[in-house]
Amino acid sequence: MLKDPIRIAVLCSGGGTNLQALIDAKKAGVIKDGKLSLVISNKAGARALSRAAEAGIDAMCIPSAGTTTEAFEKKLCDVLDEYKIELIVLAGFLKVLSADFVRRYPDRIINVHPSLIPSFCGDGFYGLKVHEAALNYGVKVTGATVHFVNEITDGGKIILQKSVAVRKDETPESLQAHVMKNAEWIILPRATQLVCRMIKSEKNGKKIDISDIQ
Repeated sequence: MLKDPIRIAVLCSGGGTNLQALIDAKKAGVIKDGKLSLVISNKAGARALSRAAEAGIDAMCIPSAGTTTEAFEKKLCDVLDEYKIELIVLAGFLKVLSADFVRRYPDRIINVHPSLIPSFCGDGFYGLKVHEAALNYGVKVTGATVHFVNEITDGGKIILQKSVAVRKDETPESLQAHVMKNAEWIILPRATQLVCRMIKSEKNGKKIDISDIQ
């Protein structure tokens, strides 16, 4: 029976609040079958890198600006291979990964998106833009989704969702904070654990669907 934890890489572009949720969840025992082995940012000076260092997690910057997607992803793959990464978690990672990259890691990349997919998702919907669109549309309920990543932006199979009521006089900024605290930071660690369990089961010779272990 496989006992070693699944090796996780977290990819971030900014402050790393979702990364912090993962770090806290690991300490709290929510993520039992995975190990946060590596944090990568495509932007130098990202707060996510210092959060990782403070938690004792290896961290590095692989800049995406000023280079081709092919060159960036080649460096990214080399590092992921070096660390023997088995699961990639996109946590506020604002660089779109190519179809070739995604196909290299089938059902091994997950992403958290700040809406209830299929609402307010796809190309151009990220960060505050998602919450601006939700408020402009006048929705009364929004939330967050964790899903597998495939070649279609925000188009992979849904793992977990959590809804959040939109309060009166909400701004994009306040809604973003509301959704992070009450949805993203809750379901991202849970989904990470679920996928780690799925991968572990597969490595033990038992292929299961993610829905079988929720």
